Amino acid sequence: MALDDLIRFYRELTPESVTRFADFYSSDAYFKDPFNEVHGVRAIEKIFSHMYQQVADPKFEVSETIVAENGVMLVWVLNFRVRSWGKGGMQAMRGVSHLRFDLEGKVNYHRDYWDTAEELYMKLPVLGSLMRGLRKALAA
Repeated sequence: MALDDLIRFYRELTPESVTRFADFYSSDAYFKDPFNEVHGVRAIEKIFSHMYQQVADPKFEVSETIVAENGVMLVWVLNFRVRSWGKGGMQAMRGVSHLRFDLEGKVNYHRDYWDTAEELYMKLPVLGSLMRGLRKALAA
């Protein structure tokens, strides 16, 4: 599998194409983000299917790719609208994915890093005001 194909898969991801994770991930792949930790490609598909239930119009854009001998780092932005916020504006969540591949070139390790406080909690109506106040109180 070529890295460009994987990046294109994420860029063009739809609720229907979530079932194609097995084309890019090993059957026993590990996935972890701030809210989930799972093993297996079907469990990973379930996480991304759930994403489509929570947010509208999600689009991944990879802005930087760092390739090393033992893995890849993808710097990305996820643009989306929160369904429960109605027709509100687009939100952006910035993060990094650390990927490792098996001998067949499929992803067998996927760890997402993103700041839940800055990228999610601070954007919530009630919790956001509390988080912004705490941030202001703790800032140098």
